[in-house]
Amino acid sequence: MSSKAFRQSAILEVVEREPITSQALLRRRLRTRGFDATQATLSRDIRDLGLVKRAADGAYRRATDAAVAPDPEGTLRRAVAEYVRRAESVQHLIVLRTDPGQASLLALAVDRATLPQVVGTIAGDDTVLTISRDARQAKLLARRFEAWARR
Repeated sequence: MSSKAFRQSAILEVVEREPITSQALLRRRLRTRGFDATQATLSRDIRDLGLVKRAADGAYRRATDAAVAPDPEGTLRRAVAEYVRRAESVQHLIVLRTDPGQASLLALAVDRATLPQVVGTIAGDDTVLTISRDARQAKLLARRFEAWARR
């Protein structure tokens, strides 16, 4: 697992377990877990993970599907380019291979993009199973993912 994937996974754990209202507090919590990240790195991670602040208490949380990044397909393209090592279609399924620890971040990007040909995803550690509506759509989508991954 890359250090970025480890760090982002730790960020998600921290914000889900306690109210984190500032990047300084998040940075302190990450330090206790062995991560020394700069403010700029945390800002990028917060953006990449789609974290937003709650109106009630100002704590970071995951964005709801309705409040996701304004360009979910662009986010998906960047995630595919960064994480996908191989894409293969089998009937109506697409198997996306990543490096260890990156599958859940990729699956989140696929889910948030709400592609009409995708029914859903299941993520492991280094594999995302993407369920498509039919075999033809799966094959076309796998080709698109492969093209995005080569860029």
